[in-house]
Amino acid sequence: MLEEYGLSPLHRLGQNFLHDHNIITKLVDASGVTSGDLVVEIGPGTGTLTEALLDRGCDVIACELDNGLTCLLTDRFKDTIHLIHGDCLQKKKLNSDIVAAINGRKWKLVSNLPYQIASPLIVNILSKHKNCLGQYVTIQYEVAQRLMAKVDSSDWGVLSILVQRLAFVELITKVQNTCFWPQPKITSACVRVEPTGEVPANNEGFSLFVTSLFAKRRKQIGTIVGRNLELPEGFTADVRPSTLTIPQLEMLYETVKTSEV
Repeated sequence: MLEEYGLSPLHRLGQNFLHDHNIITKLVDASGVTSGDLVVEIGPGTGTLTEALLDRGCDVIACELDNGLTCLLTDRFKDTIHLIHGDCLQKKKLNSDIVAAINGRKWKLVSNLPYQIASPLIVNILSKHKNCLGQYVTIQYEVAQRLMAKVDSSDWGVLSILVQRLAFVELITKVQNTCFWPQPKITSACVRVEPTGEVPANNEGFSLFVTSLFAKRRKQIGTIVGRNLELPEGFTADVRPSTLTIPQLEMLYETVKTSEV
């Protein structure tokens, strides 16, 4: 198909096409999509996953940045999908054309995500789009490890906290580089990210606080927030951000916020 359209994979867009149908089936199965479900797919490429979603009877909104692939997808799927040509993120927010196409309906993200946009996209959807029932995506295994990280591990950080505060995260399967063409140098993973409840009203402030805190993750809490601040019960000034659980971080955030009033 690429040869027919005079196309080749573009490294700058992170184009590594997932061609292993066993992995695609595992991803679609994990999403639990059935006939009539609305699915958003980011970076459909040549449409291998798109075809699998259509076979399940899904209503597909696909967003493709590449000009040539947009032409290929238009010809391949005609009017069977809602195809949007453009970047899925606009100023770190979900493309307004995608939001308009969703039109307030419940939906799921099922995608082989371009690696460079995976983390901000996952966080944005979780925090800003409560009608998204779940994200079932192929991403770098390294990013998957950060999403699933445990407190006080080397992978525990801003991404782990912001996502786990709002969602249940689970590994679906690891994906070897041989499942892609061209083969990337890294291992990938399919993960399930499902929201666990309402987004807290203080989510934006908490996110900024955690981001600021972990920018100094090697320093002690007392040094970061100031030795004069009366810390919550159970805290000591010598602990470091990476040792704190999400509830502890929430307590610290509220304490710092109250002290600033």
